[in-house]
Amino acid sequence: MLAIYKKELRAFFTNMTGWIFIAFILAATGIFASATNFAGRYPSFEISLGSVSFIFLFVVPILTMRSLAEEKRQKTDQLLYSLPIPVSNVVIGKYLAMLTIFAIPCGVMCVYPLILKMYGSASVLTAYSSIFGFILLGAALISVGLFISSLTESQIIAAVLSFGAMLVIYLINGLASMVPSTAAASYIAFAIVIIAFAFIVYLMIKDYWMSFTIAAVGEIILSVFFFKNKSIFEGAFASMISWFSFYDRLNNFIYGMFDLTSVVFYLTIIAVFLFFSIQSVEKHRWS
Repeated sequence: MLAIYKKELRAFFTNMTGWIFIAFILAATGIFASATNFAGRYPSFEISLGSVSFIFLFVVPILTMRSLAEEKRQKTDQLLYSLPIPVSNVVIGKYLAMLTIFAIPCGVMCVYPLILKMYGSASVLTAYSSIFGFILLGAALISVGLFISSLTESQIIAAVLSFGAMLVIYLINGLASMVPSTAAASYIAFAIVIIAFAFIVYLMIKDYWMSFTIAAVGEIILSVFFFKNKSIFEGAFASMISWFSFYDRLNNFIYGMFDLTSVVFYLTIIAVFLFFSIQSVEKHRWS
């Protein structure tokens, strides 16, 4: 895993991807901090950090699009598979390399609260708690981008799909509010989610019957619950989507709450999508 990690880290700085990623984040942070904290004389760096979080829509696809897709396109993934290490080590090594690139601008961000503290009454503890939440959010989104990259051989497709996923995650509360709170609307929304999940499984394992079985069983179970007790579906979809909001959980840190539930949520998302990525690569290895 260490060899994969070093190879990926070196590649990020050789092909400029790492530099572009770091520059984007630092530029956005600098602009918002200058406008809000320095020019606006507002001591809370966490507010600027919350405004910067939108940049994940653009930088995550840049960072993750080539991670696994390019290996497939150039057929160098076969060389990786021939190494005497598990596929999980390959995926985790690549993920840790991307996290290292992400950690560099986050390390620079840690200087901002200290500068603000020198000239005002900034809450350093809240600022660093927010940076910690920002890191967890970024780590979770990178794991999603890595999984999407494992589904295709094209960097462009991986980037477009990653951007779409980042956009949906960013706008998830607004999208949920567009779904009526009626039981029927929630039922239809859940049915679509089940079909989407089955389609993702198909992309991972390329097994039509397994994907169809997952969709059919899911729809049957959903229908049984719906016709047995429709009242539990009223507003259920919007509530569930709100609970899965990545960005709302960052707000907990920004507003001074160190939310352990959010920490567990982000770590779970990372573990789940790393597992999905490993399974996707394993399936491609033997296909």
